[in-house]
Amino acid sequence: MPPARRCCERSRLQEVRLTGGVVFGPVAGAAALRGANLALSLAAGADRIGFPIPPPRRVLICQFDLPVPQFVSRLAIMRRAFGTAADQHLLVDTRATGHLLSAAQGLNHFVSAARAAAAEIIVLDPLYSAHDQDENDTRAMAALCQSLLRLRDASGAALVVVHHVRKSIGRHEIGSAFRGSSALHAVGDSYLLLTRPSPQLATIELRFQFRYAASQPPRLLQLDPRTLWFSSAGPPPAAAAPRRKVEKADVQQALADMGDQARYNQLRDQIMNTTECPNAPLNWPSAKPASGV
Repeated sequence: MPPARRCCERSRLQEVRLTGGVVFGPVAGAAALRGANLALSLAAGADRIGFPIPPPRRVLICQFDLPVPQFVSRLAIMRRAFGTAADQHLLVDTRATGHLLSAAQGLNHFVSAARAAAAEIIVLDPLYSAHDQDENDTRAMAALCQSLLRLRDASGAALVVVHHVRKSIGRHEIGSAFRGSSALHAVGDSYLLLTRPSPQLATIELRFQFRYAASQPPRLLQLDPRTLWFSSAGPPPAAAAPRRKVEKADVQQALADMGDQARYNQLRDQIMNTTECPNAPLNWPSAKPASGV
C-alpha cells in the first residue's frame, strides 16, 4: 500500500476513534472554520451553509495550522450536524505539514495524496503555509499559481484555497483583496471574502465574486460556538452610495490627520482608505495639497 494511501486511511480511522463512531479573510479563524464547514457540507452532500450542494463529493483537507488531533476534534464537533453522512467522503492529509507546493517534492506529495484519496475536491488551509515564496513578488507568486494549476490538472480535483487578505481593503474589493501579488486573482474562478462590517457587531459578512457566473448578494453570518457552524444572520445593512470624486475637504482632512510633511504615497493611501474611492488620486480636486507632499 503506497504511503499516501496509508496517510489518508489513517486519518479516517483517527476521525472515527475521536468521534466514537472541511474562504479568505481578515477575521481571525473565521475563514478556516468556514472552509471546514464547506468541506463537510460537500462531503455529506447536504446543505447547511446556505448554498445548493451537489451529491456527496470526495474531499481531502490539507491544513497546516493545527495539530492533526486538534483539527480532527474540531471536525468531530461539526460532524454531529450530519451524523455519518460525510464519513466515507471526508479525509484529512495527516502528513501535509512540511510539504511545500513551491517545491517539486511537496507538489508530488499533494498529487499522490489526492490520487490515493480519489479526491474530487482539495482544501488547502492556509495557503501561506504551503509555500515559501515572497507573496509580494509577482514572478514568485505566478510560479506558485502554476503549481496550483498542476495540482488541479494532475489530480483532476477542484481546489479550495484559504488565504489571508491585505490589512486595508476597499468596500467593493473581493478577489483582488488577496494579500500579496495580484497573480492569485488571475487564476481563481470563484472568490468568497469574509470581513467584519463593524467592530461592534458579532456577525461577519460574506461576499462573492464568480468568474463565470453572476455573483450572489452579500450576506451576514453568525457562528454558533457550540456546533462551530456558521448560519445566516440576514442581509448586510445597505451600503452608502460609493464616492466617485475626492473632495478638497478630504485632502485637507488627511493633511490635518497626518501632518503637512506626509509623503505622497502615505497621503494617497490615507485618502483612499477614508473615502473608499478606488480612483484616488486620479480624481483629486484641482486644488493642490501642501507643497511638502
